[in-house]
Amino acid sequence: MTVTTSTDNGVKTYTSTAASLADTSPSSLSQKTLDQTDFLKLLTTQLQAQDPLNPVSNADLVAQMATITTTSGISAMGDSLKGISSMISSMKDALGASRVGDAANWIGHSMLVSSDKATPNAAGDYSGQFSIDGASSDVQVNLVDGNGNTVKTLDLGAQGKGTVSYYWDGKDAGGNYVAGDTYSVQVTGANASDKASYASIVAVQSPGNSSASKLITALGSFSPSDALKLI
Repeated sequence: MTVTTSTDNGVKTYTSTAASLADTSPSSLSQKTLDQTDFLKLLTTQLQAQDPLNPVSNADLVAQMATITTTSGISAMGDSLKGISSMISSMKDALGASRVGDAANWIGHSMLVSSDKATPNAAGDYSGQFSIDGASSDVQVNLVDGNGNTVKTLDLGAQGKGTVSYYWDGKDAGGNYVAGDTYSVQVTGANASDKASYASIVAVQSPGNSSASKLITALGSFSPSDALKLI
């Protein structure tokens, strides 16, 4: 590539071949954007190379300085917006659906949470699920009170491997409601794991700090992320 220079009143002019102008290799295009430093270099070079007999006018100089200031301001504003966006994303990740406005909408619903206890929902019903590692011909669920007494035995019969659900309306054979407490869930006839129960959401606890809100149930307080299902 041939490069020649000429000087006219102190201003250097560079010329090259057309082939050099067509050079678009990565090394020749290592930078595709101009930042504030580049603007200042261009302005300084322009002032150094200007014709003393025909200098840049004050209006043009002020306009260029304004362009630099505007570019700098936009860049700073962009950085600020990125910071705000990052902060909002962090808050969203930390709180998710646990924001008070969202979590309050859960009141009155029931959430399925991991627990080996069963508690009545607003209608007095008991329901939940568990997993068994193999097929069984006779699966039973016993709801046991705090004194070790079996309040209700649910005969679920033959069940295949996987998730098994149970339900009790809280009534005895005569249709009388005899439940109302929290009971332990004990499974017989199969090897049960991953026990979970539905619990009614009665309130939302909003901490004074930035930690996540809690959903209050008869089984305890849970984060919204603890809910396996919501009905």
